[in-house]
Amino acid sequence: MYIICSMLTKKQKNLLLFINKKLRSSGVSPSYEEMKDSLNLKSKSGIHRLISALEERGFIRKLPHKARALEVVKLPETASANDIYNSFSPSVIKGGLDETNTKQGNSEIPVLGSIAAGTPIEAIQNEVKRIPLPANIEKNGEYFGLQVKGDSMIEAGINEGDTVIVKRSDTAENGKIVVALIDDHEAMLKRIRRKGKTIALESANKNYETKIFGPDRVKVQGILVSLYRNF
Repeated sequence: MYIICSMLTKKQKNLLLFINKKLRSSGVSPSYEEMKDSLNLKSKSGIHRLISALEERGFIRKLPHKARALEVVKLPETASANDIYNSFSPSVIKGGLDETNTKQGNSEIPVLGSIAAGTPIEAIQNEVKRIPLPANIEKNGEYFGLQVKGDSMIEAGINEGDTVIVKRSDTAENGKIVVALIDDHEAMLKRIRRKGKTIALESANKNYETKIFGPDRVKVQGILVSLYRNF
């Protein structure tokens, strides 16, 4: 009997996190070319070896009867909190708000205008329309939708034009993506982290700086749970 070591090399770990991030943001496995570029490798043969190693160690699974279809089974225990947060993105309802997702009988929630994923905008507005609550979300809570403007959360799989689904809450764990109300008049979609007596609101785009506030300036309005995207 042979025992396969479950520890990953740096390249194996980076590839696994890249595949996970791509699957969460688009629902489609990355191509071998994309994987090669993400690791700065010169040929695809190296990717084949890395994929085989990840499969042998039980981190990924190849889906039968589908070209280049991969499923992430687990993430490494040695992945840092930052790795996992950066690879997180909400579940995407493919096809967006088309007829297949707006069948009668679904619970409806209000869309309360736009939310900035970049420069702050005015706080959440009044209801502008109603949309169905995604079927994969538990109904034990109050939800609302917001239309995303800006690109500061693109590395978390949130694009401009998406409609995010938010569960109302006035608290959130560190690392969660939240709707944060600043000084009672500006709303932002950001990842929240509490550091001592300050609150950091982080973007998922290296072109944007983390914003730091005192605890009395930030109020959590809700936690991101899903989103609609038109393809």
